[in-house]
Amino acid sequence: MNWAINVDGLTKKFGSLVAVDDLTFRVEEGKIFGFLGPNGSGKSTTIRMLCGILTPSSGWGKVLGYDIFKEPEKIRQNIGYMSQKFSLYQDLTVDENLNFYGGIYSVNSHKLTNRIKEIKSFLHLEHKSKAIVETLSGGWKQRVALGCALLHEPKLLFLDEPTAGVDPVSRRIFWNLLKELAQSGVSILVTTHYMDEAELCDIIGIIYQGKLMSFGTPEQIHLQYNTKNIEDAFINLVTEGKGVDYE
Repeated sequence: MNWAINVDGLTKKFGSLVAVDDLTFRVEEGKIFGFLGPNGSGKSTTIRMLCGILTPSSGWGKVLGYDIFKEPEKIRQNIGYMSQKFSLYQDLTVDENLNFYGGIYSVNSHKLTNRIKEIKSFLHLEHKSKAIVETLSGGWKQRVALGCALLHEPKLLFLDEPTAGVDPVSRRIFWNLLKELAQSGVSILVTTHYMDEAELCDIIGIIYQGKLMSFGTPEQIHLQYNTKNIEDAFINLVTEGKGVDYE
């Protein structure tokens, strides 16, 4: 089996502070992994290590088969990243943003032209090509930001609270797009505070105070904690602060 993410004992310390504590888990390629946790739980630190931006203090890990210690540059070349702030240039048009990020990702000019057409078709952005990003709604900005993250055809997407502040209809459309991407073979790690979105993930990991509290499919977590939904399991785990071993 091919793993998009495979880590064992991943730990990050900042002086005496243990931000991420002995994480061990695996995510199969082509799956949507929901990484849940309250603010300050260690999600961002973990993601920075997986993206090859931050060196772990100890442990072992591979992302898309690349060693997070030895091959961080190869990891960065094969992943896409989208933050909740979207990181778009507000005074540029949709096409100008896509062309700019295509240059950042070093996509050659001929391929970029075709790739932008594919992206706009997939995200239904054709009629927004000349629109100034600042004038777009949150849902449309969300699609443009996703398009920018997809330009270089990454095998793994990191989405950090991508639906924060977006209306329910746009959130549903966005998640339908994520499902299509996963079905095409793209692996996705997404953080969210919306528990209804967590239910749509293939695999869920809950982190609290740097420790992995729970890991499994939504159904497995329901059964394990005798809850009807992820929200109840999440609240119970965080309230009780009781971790579990990963198998």
